[in-house]
Amino acid sequence: MRIFDLSHELALIQSTSATLGWDQQTYLPPAGAAYRAKQLAWLAGKAHAMATSDDWQRALEEAEQADDGSDAGRSANLRELRRRFERSRKLPVEWVARESAAASLAKQAWVDARQRSDFAAFAPHLETLLGLAREKADFWGYDGEPYDALLEEYERGTSTAEVVALFDSIRDDLASIAAEAVERSAARGATLPAGPYPIEGQMRFNAMVAESMGYEFEAGRIDTTAHPFCTKLGPRDVRLTTRYYENDFTPSLFGVLHEAGHGLYEQGLPAADYGLPSGRAVSLGIHESQSRLWENHLGRSAEFWAKWHPVAAEVFPQLASCTTESLIAYVRRSAYSPIRVESDEATYDLHILLRFGLERRMLRGELAVKDVPAAWNDEFRALFGFTPANDRDGCLQDIHWSMCGLGYFPTYSLGNIHAARLFAAACRDEEIRGSVARADYLPLLGWMRERVHALGSTMVSAEVIHHATGGEPSTDDYLAHLRARYL
Repeated sequence: MRIFDLSHELALIQSTSATLGWDQQTYLPPAGAAYRAKQLAWLAGKAHAMATSDDWQRALEEAEQADDGSDAGRSANLRELRRRFERSRKLPVEWVARESAAASLAKQAWVDARQRSDFAAFAPHLETLLGLAREKADFWGYDGEPYDALLEEYERGTSTAEVVALFDSIRDDLASIAAEAVERSAARGATLPAGPYPIEGQMRFNAMVAESMGYEFEAGRIDTTAHPFCTKLGPRDVRLTTRYYENDFTPSLFGVLHEAGHGLYEQGLPAADYGLPSGRAVSLGIHESQSRLWENHLGRSAEFWAKWHPVAAEVFPQLASCTTESLIAYVRRSAYSPIRVESDEATYDLHILLRFGLERRMLRGELAVKDVPAAWNDEFRALFGFTPANDRDGCLQDIHWSMCGLGYFPTYSLGNIHAARLFAAACRDEEIRGSVARADYLPLLGWMRERVHALGSTMVSAEVIHHATGGEPSTDDYLAHLRARYL
């Protein structure tokens, strides 16, 4: 089918762009940032021109006319290709190249500004990207508010109003659980044996853990960046990054657990369908369900540390002086932290509520870029009871705005909710429940591969959850998990 051949060809361009993007965030010398922006903009323009061309449209129409519905997978691919085509052709090629160039320059500016805690240096880039986001929303169109158009890119079929209603329904529960978890954790006063925890040892330990999860190093690797991420550069090339602190090995470990969850999903998608909807993840909410499941439901479990504490003590001898129970208490400690990616389960979603609210105000023109640091600090104080020490630990901590990621943040909390739902459903299987108790996660991975990964994006998120669990998406399992673990 010619449209599928074109889709595979488009994937070659997009994967080339992804490779340059990965290099930009890992090894590119700062002086190369400006030319890299031109390279990425050129590739983005070429890819967009191809995906919105008359030839692409003719090939899609020919395939649709020939589709008799006898192959459900083929029909699903065509439906999603049509949706993507209609959405893509609303964006001018020149605009796509301009957005790509702006994001490339903004990423480097963000790295520099974050290091110096200098929001003023990043503000002009954010102003540009916010303007582009508003233009994108206008190009795509929306029924409720501009945020709807951007959210659709990450969580298709979900409206801002639905996310607002969901967050409003659990806001009080989340705040109450967080407050009690923080109070109980402070009373326990769990600590980690003093460092140093050499970075080389952290790398070695993290690799052992990732491999035990099923992450294939022949089809991936782990590198170091300012902000942890996972990226797919091809059907058998899925790369992770994390960051390290010599006084504590757990931030890098949980960064790897989180990003390896994403990586397992990408490695589990049908490789032969790379470039087609059936070979692409369904949504960021489902993607986050995979990362949060591995990071939290498993990585912070007693069973995980019963297995890995002895191994960690061989790498970091000081850990032999503490009990497994005290180590579990440490990785489950709850405290109001300014840093989202290093926060605990009980307080994590408060960070998302903050960002979601600020993004909506920015897009509606109710919050000027120059006022973002003050608004961030005000909202943070209301939710957490204190103000971040600086913008590095405040409004500059996340990479998302610099990569044109407005609309992305709600998917983290959606991922938490879906992770609990999927994990509870998987553990109804006696074999999986028993293997999880032994910290043997391959049966669980097999369950996810069959019920989630293999579907690609041929369904929307709610349909994936129903297919995998037999029920509708719900917050019940997530709130029950938080209460059981922290209260």
